[in-house]
Amino acid sequence: MKKLITKGAVATTLSLMLLAVSCNDDFLVITPTGQLGQAQLTSKNGLEGALIAAYAQLNGRSNRMASANNWVFGTVRGGETNKGTDPGDFSDINPIQRYEYQTTQGVIADSWGGLYEGVARANNVLSLLAIAQPEVTEVDKKRIGAEARFLRAHYYFELRRNFKNVPYVDETVDVGTGIEAIKNDKDVWPMIEADVKHAFDNLPATQGAVGRVNKWAAAAFLGKIYLYQNKFAEAKAMFDQVIASGVTSDGKKYALVPRYADIFKASNDNNAESIFAIQAAANTGSVNNANPQFDLNYPYNTGPNGPGNCCGFNQPSFDLANSFRTENGLPLLDNSYRQPANELKTDQGVTSTATFTPDTKPVDPRLDHTVGRRGVQYLDWGLHPGVAWIRNQVNGGPYSPKKFTYYKSDVGSLQDNSSWTPGYTALNVTIIRFADVLLMAAEAEAELGNLEKAREYVNRVRARAANPAGFVTVGGTPAANYMISEYPATSFNTKEMARNAIRFERKLELADEGHRFYDLVRWGIAEPYLNSYLAYESKYLPNALGGAKFDANKDEYLPIPQAQIDLLGSDVLKQNPGF
Repeated sequence: MKKLITKGAVATTLSLMLLAVSCNDDFLVITPTGQLGQAQLTSKNGLEGALIAAYAQLNGRSNRMASANNWVFGTVRGGETNKGTDPGDFSDINPIQRYEYQTTQGVIADSWGGLYEGVARANNVLSLLAIAQPEVTEVDKKRIGAEARFLRAHYYFELRRNFKNVPYVDETVDVGTGIEAIKNDKDVWPMIEADVKHAFDNLPATQGAVGRVNKWAAAAFLGKIYLYQNKFAEAKAMFDQVIASGVTSDGKKYALVPRYADIFKASNDNNAESIFAIQAAANTGSVNNANPQFDLNYPYNTGPNGPGNCCGFNQPSFDLANSFRTENGLPLLDNSYRQPANELKTDQGVTSTATFTPDTKPVDPRLDHTVGRRGVQYLDWGLHPGVAWIRNQVNGGPYSPKKFTYYKSDVGSLQDNSSWTPGYTALNVTIIRFADVLLMAAEAEAELGNLEKAREYVNRVRARAANPAGFVTVGGTPAANYMISEYPATSFNTKEMARNAIRFERKLELADEGHRFYDLVRWGIAEPYLNSYLAYESKYLPNALGGAKFDANKDEYLPIPQAQIDLLGSDVLKQNPGF
């Protein structure tokens, strides 16, 4: 009986245990190995990791069209370069350079998706920061939050100038809590301003890592945002502070580097001219840490005698190259650089084995830091051989891009050979630099009637370009007939004269850096300028540009990707006019 009672008791106990377990399935909840819990994510290291992820999206990652370099949406659309290469290679860019945007284009969807990924990463930092662990100091919270808001403003700034009408999502909403109902019917400029003002007020003047944004990067960015809205007095106030007191994140006083070419050397990254840049590093074990934005934009078929070897994209336009023609050291502001007597001599249609003598008339020395052309030294690789480095002259013209190309002396150290292309480098992509600030400040001053101050800023930029130590040379001799002068006072006698000079100076100084199209739109001259550009450029590239036309009140902005409208509904997202 004792055994039976014992067995019965055990059986009863087991039954009760099974009943209890069947009513509580906590034992099934097991934290997966490798998963980060909230405690880890809200720790100091977790927050810093989330913030670094927000920085990482600056180059677009898998969505190259979301990168802040904007070589397609800012440079190609601005008429500074052609898509280049062969018409069938990455053909989705062809409609962009012809202003024939489609609502279903992959490159447009990539821009939208990549930029909103950046927004999401910045919002994630701010959400985590609200529940930070006690170990996170108030000083760290202030800095991390300010950096995240700067980055969020950057992504929305890019969305605003690409698409104009975009839904504004902050850290207070998510999937299932209202994000699906946010419409694109509100002006996002006030929210962008608020984020950057917060960053300016709360970021330190210097940082422990040079790649982090600081107070002065926020000041420059805020001035730029004001300028885009024609708030010239507010823009001037910010630029005045940046010019007088701004320093880099590692404490260097903002200044123009003495030699123009040194801006675009990986060995000179984070120099005194760099205000806000996408950081890059080579040979770290992963090309994800390198600069991937220009892997397609190298001379074609160079072999070991040139950089990249692929793929011939982003070829400087005839119009851009001719813009560097000078007379008495000054640019031809009346667009007479397009007249046959002033056009650069090119090797269009000339074989590499045929004799060719480069242009001998006066040019701005920045030409040969921007445009790779036959018979002129190409960095430290030797003379550009012409058509031998061009994939398809008929489609893209005779020129190669130059600014973001690595040097032969960089191979294996500041250039990475571990992927399909040698085109991954350690060269930072500068989003805002000091020369850009000087020219934006000149613009604000001119619009406010301070013409002499505007001239002073423009001439500071031109004086650096005129430094003979920075000229491209062959055997110690200037590679071309470089002539550049500062503007005399009579050149800035009226606001209109000053405005024309400043706008042209931005074209010369900042060529191929992603600014031009956005400048033309904010100045309100995109339609007349770009149609005159197309009429000129299509004479040389009829297959690529013949019949192309820019339509006012439509082509200033990209269409909202149709897939996004289909996902959220046309009652939430409204398509941009004309599409």
